[in-house]
Amino acid sequence: METLPNSGKLGAAVKILGTDLTGATSVTFNGTAAKFTVVSKSEIKTTVPTGATTGTVEVTIPKGTLKSNVVFRVAK
Repeated sequence: METLPNSGKLGAAVKILGTDLTGATSVTFNGTAAKFTVVSKSEIKTTVPTGATTGTVEVTIPKGTLKSNVVFRVAK
């Protein structure tokens, strides 16, 4: 799973690309929950949530939890 871009400020728009994202139940930025919209089975749109810190982006889907392939850097 990858994020585009792989860094951003709080509130910045982020696309999450992967496979089998349909049915996603949560998106977190280093443990901080984010609001999100599943666009398709391969794309989720979200924003960097308030309180997010640099770390892994995780998406929970029915089959388990997906983690970003690189660390997402939260810019100041």
